[in-house]
This record gives sequence, structure tokens and C-alpha cells, in this order.
Amino acid sequence: MASRLNPYLNFPDGKAREAMEHYRSVLGGELDVMTFGDMGADGPLAEQVMHAQLETPAGFTLMGADAPPEMVQVTFGDSVSVSISGGQEDGEEIRGWFAALSEGGEVRQPLEPAPWGDEFGMFLDRFGIAWLVNIAGAGQPG
Repeated sequence: MASRLNPYLNFPDGKAREAMEHYRSVLGGELDVMTFGDMGADGPLAEQVMHAQLETPAGFTLMGADAPPEMVQVTFGDSVSVSISGGQEDGEEIRGWFAALSEGGEVRQPLEPAPWGDEFGMFLDRFGIAWLVNIAGAGQPG
């Protein structure tokens, strides 16, 4: 098996399940969720997500978990973004993902022609995750 690099998203306030189910509803695929309770934890932590993994038909793997403050300090910012890119042949699908994933969030740059010839946009989704989206211009590789 080849090595892979995958985004792993941490969510405060027990939002991991809601976020990962939303991503599945937009991107499709199979979502596997393991709770802290599945690993023997009890109390309020038991229902929170220890690990979730979404495998999409497009070949994306997106992972995430709840971040209880006693375990992980989540700081949202601009140091990391999830990026989706593709060619013109995927343009319609990517535009749909942009619209659905940005709904309820903050569009920072509408998906529109960019000076370098591609379509580009960026947003924070309703869970605070930053996304970059790029559709290669005509004649450009995806």
C-alpha cells in the first residue's frame, strides 16, 4: 500500500459527528465512526467521536474527531486549509461541493475566475474549517 497524506480535523464542542455526516452528505462515500465509549470510556465523553473516517467516491479520505478540551486544544486559524482541486471535467461537481460545503459558513473568496486562469474560491464552513477550491482553467492540468 502506498503512503497517503490525509486531512485530520479536530472539532470542539462535540461537533465531529455532525460535521463528518455533513461532509458525507455532500461528498458521498462511506463514513466509519468510533466513539470514546467504543474504547471503554464512560460518562459524557463516551458519546463523543474518537475517530471518524470518510472515504469518498472521488478518492478523498477525510478524518476527524471530537477534541475534548482536556485532551486537545483546538485553535481555528489560517495555518491549515482543506483543499479540493480538479480539472474542467470535474468543474460542475466541484462547484456543487463549494456551494454545499460553504452553506452556513463564511465565503471569503467566491468561486470565480482567478488571475492565473483557474477558478478559485475559499471559505470557512459552518464548523470553522477553512477550505480552498480550485478548478483548473481550460488547457491546464487538474
